[in-house]
Amino acid sequence: MKQDKIISMIGLATRARKIASGEFMTEKSVKGGQAYLVIVAADASDNTREMFRNMCTYYKVPLYIYGTKELLGHGMGKEKRASLAITDKSFADAVVKNLVEAGIVEGQTV
Repeated sequence: MKQDKIISMIGLATRARKIASGEFMTEKSVKGGQAYLVIVAADASDNTREMFRNMCTYYKVPLYIYGTKELLGHGMGKEKRASLAITDKSFADAVVKNLVEAGIVEGQTV
């Protein structure tokens, strides 16, 4: 049930153009100070997860490892996506709330 809410919020944020997706755009939004939340797919490569873990720690952006590349892409109405950044504080807060309610801990692989 919570997974549906999380994916729905990602879809809403996408339609509102408040998401940067794909490794390059996610990295650009984190380094540019526009990201309020980063989500990396659990099936992303170890290098990708580690790169975003280090980057988000340095730039103090919350990072959650959640879902699969296919699930994240489907939520945005796109192809597979290994990472995404939410660039709106309200959307980011809503997604974090649902992630926490689903028992997902920041920075931990599910």
